[in-house]
Amino acid sequence: MMLLQSGVEGLQLDPVVLGSAVAVLVSAYVLARLTAFALSAVAEQSPKRRITIKMFIPITAFCIYGTAVYLVLDPLLRLSTTQLVAASGLLGAALGFGLKDLFAGVIGGLVLVTERPYQVGDKVTIGDHYGEVTGIGLRATTLRTPDDTAVRVPNASLFTANVANANDGQPEMLVVVDVAVAASADIDRATDIMQDALVTSRYVYVDDDHPAVVRVEDGTYYRTIRGKAYVADLRDEFAFSSDVTERTLAAFEERDIDTPDGPPIAVCAE
Repeated sequence: MMLLQSGVEGLQLDPVVLGSAVAVLVSAYVLARLTAFALSAVAEQSPKRRITIKMFIPITAFCIYGTAVYLVLDPLLRLSTTQLVAASGLLGAALGFGLKDLFAGVIGGLVLVTERPYQVGDKVTIGDHYGEVTGIGLRATTLRTPDDTAVRVPNASLFTANVANANDGQPEMLVVVDVAVAASADIDRATDIMQDALVTSRYVYVDDDHPAVVRVEDGTYYRTIRGKAYVADLRDEFAFSSDVTERTLAAFEERDIDTPDGPPIAVCAE
């Protein structure tokens, strides 16, 4: 304890050095924001390369902040042994008393940049949250949910929560559309209608590696026609789902294919 006190007393911060450190950190923040804005603007002009370009946003930010941290800590590398011990003790105490979560978030951010389980522009599920990744920061990842809510998920959750990536860095994404029909309906005709609605949608992307398929699942009171196809741009996920659902149901009505009103209500006799 006495060593820590003596080290703190010997650790004299030069106002010029402190001012330079603040200037470096502020400059790094401004440069990171400007770089992110510029890369995002360029990415939005090229839908096919949007995700690839946005991938460099967190990498650039980490490089900028890493350089800034080095420039700020460089004077500490010239301290005496006693002062380094004191500074290390203060840093350890700070981490133990409230910065451990921040530190874990930074480590999680480094893992995200190096391993890339997801990147900016991907559609992912992290824990209970689903949405498009709009930002990967030092501490947290920002998701834009389908109802246009920004959710900040701590990067540390990467070590504890399940992460599902719907497109894995590609602009195309698989979308599943479910439509129910009555158990007595003509299932072959219903399947053909769903298949046609999938492949004729203006949002669909179909080739040998991205086929459109239809499956039938039996239920207790009805059958589910499940169509699976890829969209050319993952942002068209919900537009594609709505388009296929509306045209399929319209064709069902036109061709007298019944859809279920709901399961029958069980009546319990006394």
